[in-house]
Order: sequence, then C-alpha cells, then structure tokens
Amino acid sequence: MSDEDKTTQAEPPLLGPVIARRRDWVPSLIWLIPIVAAIVGVSLIARILIDRGPEIQLSFKTAEGLEAGKTAVKYKDVQIGTVQSIRLADDRSEVHVQVQLKKEAKSFTAQDTRYWVVRPRLDTSGISGLNTLLSGAYIGADAGSSDETADEFQGLEVPPIVTRDASGRQFLLHARDVGSLDIGSPVYFRRVKVGQLAAYELDGDGRGVTLRVFINAPYDKFIGANTRFWHASGVDVELNAGGLRLRTQSLVSILLGGIAFQSPDDEMGPVAPENTAFALADDETTAMKEPDGPAQNLLLYFNQSLRGLSPGAAVDFRGVVLGEVKSIGVEFDRNEREFKMPVLVQVYPDRLRRQAHNMPADLKFTAAERLQFLVGKGLRAQLRTGNLLTGQVYVALDFFPKAKPAKVDIAQNPIELPTEPNNGLDEIQSQVAEIAAKINKVPFEQISADLRRALGTLNTTLVSAEQLTKSLNNDVAPEMTAAMKDVRKTLDSAQKTLDSAGRAVAEDAPLQQDLRQTLQELTRAAGSLRVLTDYLERHPESLLRGKPEDKQK
Repeated sequence: MSDEDKTTQAEPPLLGPVIARRRDWVPSLIWLIPIVAAIVGVSLIARILIDRGPEIQLSFKTAEGLEAGKTAVKYKDVQIGTVQSIRLADDRSEVHVQVQLKKEAKSFTAQDTRYWVVRPRLDTSGISGLNTLLSGAYIGADAGSSDETADEFQGLEVPPIVTRDASGRQFLLHARDVGSLDIGSPVYFRRVKVGQLAAYELDGDGRGVTLRVFINAPYDKFIGANTRFWHASGVDVELNAGGLRLRTQSLVSILLGGIAFQSPDDEMGPVAPENTAFALADDETTAMKEPDGPAQNLLLYFNQSLRGLSPGAAVDFRGVVLGEVKSIGVEFDRNEREFKMPVLVQVYPDRLRRQAHNMPADLKFTAAERLQFLVGKGLRAQLRTGNLLTGQVYVALDFFPKAKPAKVDIAQNPIELPTEPNNGLDEIQSQVAEIAAKINKVPFEQISADLRRALGTLNTTLVSAEQLTKSLNNDVAPEMTAAMKDVRKTLDSAQKTLDSAGRAVAEDAPLQQDLRQTLQELTRAAGSLRVLTDYLERHPESLLRGKPEDKQK
C-alpha cells in the first residue's frame, strides 16, 4: 500500500456546510408582541372614537376653580364630560373652556342647554356648593329641550334657581319696583314656602319690573284667577281702632325679602295656566282690597294755603276714602290777578258704590253726568285737618246746601270740581300764628336776667343766715348750756320726790299697813253703830227702862 493510499484512508474527504432552507411563511414569535400591541392600540383608538361624544365650547367671565384635564362636567352628580383646555379670548373679556362630552351626553348639545360653574356660594336661597370645598369646582349642566343643536354656549355666572326637570309652573308678576327681593327669594302660601323668585327684569317702558316666580308642584294648583300676590318683605305693622297688628311671614323674609299669595275669602276661581300675569301689591291689605274699577281725575282750585297737604293725601267722602292727591301746583290768574292753587286728585267712584249696596245703578247717565248732578246738589271739595299734632291736611268731598251754585264742564279733562273754603282751618292757622307771635313777644331774656339777680340775692341771704347761725353757736351756746344744766338739776329733784311718794304709797309700805288697819277699825265701828241704831228703832223705851233681858235677870 502506497503512502498516498494510506493518506487517503487516514483522512476522510472534507464535506461542505449544510444549508437548511428557511421557512419564510412561519413568523417568528418575537413579532407577536408588537403586532398584538398594535391591534390593542387600534382597538382602543377605535373604541375611543366610537364612544367619543361631541365637543363643545363654554364661555365664562373667569376660569376660577377650573383645571384642564381634571374639572368634570356633571348632571345630577353624574359625570358627562371633562374640561380639555382653557384659553383666554382674543379680546380678553372672557375665557373659553373646551369640553369633551361623552357619547351618551349628546343631548346636552341642545341650543337651550345651560352650563354654570358650581363652587361654594352664599345667596338669598342659602348656602350651596359646600361639597366642592374638598372635591374642587365642577361645571353643572341643565339639559335643554330644543331640537336645534349648538357647539358654543355662554355659561351662567350663577346657578339657575329652577332647572327644567323641576316639577311646577312659572307665573309672571308686575310691580312698580323689585324692593328687597332677589333671585331665590321665597314665595309663601299660608306661611309655607312653596316656590321662589326665578328671575326679574325691567319693563320695556321703564315704568315697572316683571318678575318670574316658580311654584313647586303640587302647590301650583292653589293659584287661580282670583289669587292676589304681595310683598312679604319686612314687618307689616297696622295701627287702627282695633289696636296694633304685627304681621310677617318668616325671619328669612324679614332679612332677605319674600312674596306671599292668597285668594280673597279662599275663592281662588279656576286654576290659572302657566305664565299667567298677576299684579304684585305692596302689602297684604292693598292686595286684598276689592278692585277699584276705573279711575277719574278731578282738578280742584283752592284760594288758601296748602300747607300740610302733600301728594298721596287721602280724598274721602264722610270717612270713605275714594282716592288720593296726585299733584299740587300754583298758577297765576291774569284776569283775576291772583294766585290759585291747583290740586289734581284721582278718585275711584266704585269704592263709594261698594259701600252703598242699595245705591241704584243708573246706566242712562255717564260718570261725568252723574258728577254734574251731584255738584248741582251741593257737592264740593274742602281742605280739612287730619291731624292737629302733625298738621296734615286731606281733601274732603261733602255736600254744602248753602254753597253758591256752580256748573261743571263735563267736556273738560280733567273735570274741574268746585271747592268750598274752610274758614275754620284758616282761623285755626291764624290763631296758631297769633299764639306764636305772642310767645315771641315774651321777654325771655329780661326774665332770665331778673331770675339770675333774684338767685344772686337769695344766695347772699343764705350766706348771711349761715353766718348768723355760726354767731349764735359761739355766743349763745354757753348760756344755753348753763340753763340746761339748771333745768336738768330741777328735773332730777322732781324725780327723787316722785320716787319717795311712790315708795310711800307702795303696798308694802308701813303707812299703807297702818291705814288699812285704821280703815278696818272704822268699818267695825260703823257696823256696831248700825246694829245699835236698828235696836233703838225697835225698842226706843230701852233708853229709859233698859234691855228686857236685864230685867229678867
């Protein structure tokens, strides 16, 4: 065997690397992780996009308490969205809050939906939002009912008093002014709170205000066509012949104001529909009065002083108030060359008709024609004193049969009613003026000077008397002391004499005992003499013959 063969047998031939073919269709396990993550991410994004609700923009005056990404939007304490961003408006007048609503809150894009910031507040309706002290402020929502939608809303600066889901009805009240009322002021029925003041605004002509009150169910059924509303603010004090009456609804109404309503004689009439308008009276007495009916203006000319008469003064007919004074003026009559004092009054003839139930209703004549007939019978206006202490004056309508005839021009507006001078009132004013003049003539300064001089003289007299008293004490006192000593000695001697006399007449004194014995002897002697006298009366002969017993012996 050759060396080459040996080498070939000893070393086997070298083989090349075995290349295994890779299977391209089998994925590696490491790629499963990003694939699964991508699938999850896509599903989450899709889920978010599917569940994502509408996005709206809210505008507020300030962003106090709001934080992007944290502040929630809630409806009945259920979160319906989240604040995404807050930015300042271009004109810096307000802030724009971007809110992302949930899908189920799509209905909160209605055009009449309201939004406001809930934070701690103190107002007339009480304290609200205390829970936000710990959890922070959030945006409250009140779902609207409009079919139109919007993506921009103007937020409310204060929470609405009445939300749309509240059960009840709203009514309108017309008043001269709002008084002490405010949003949230309570509404009372028989001193029970049944609603609140929801809103108020000035009338278009600026002559009054319109208030919107919300009455909770089921109390809204107590408002009828005859219901009367009045201010229940403060304390209603009435002083009349029956005494002092004090009325109020509650402590809250005294401090914050309120409204009350009731029907006269509990006759409310048919139930009033929502948004019915009522008049808001100043007090309960005014609200419960019967309707005054149409008013009539009268013009009165007085030729005397109007001191004490002011707008609002009563116009009455024999105690029945028919109206009030509206204005007072002064005019110069060029023909008569004198000043006249015009007084415009407003009267309600139906007030007199209500008092006189049996007064016939003459429908053939107008109110002006009836007034003309009454003037022909002597109807005149006169000023009279209503209060002597304050000097208040009122206008009295009465009949004066002896008054001069007068005519009324019923075509004139306002109708001029003739007047009758009140001489008594002028005399009282003249007397008061005279008394005041006499008082002014009293020389109070001279009287005061004389009084001061008299007081000075009296003071000098008192000083002299004091000096005299001191002199008497120094000069006369020693002599008086000696005399008092002599008197005291005399009294002591008299006392001793009385003591001796008392001892002499005492029961155990010797003089008393001797005196008693002597009296006893005298008594026995008197008895013996009485016996002897009796015997001699019976036997007078014994003086000559002696006793018979002596003879027998």
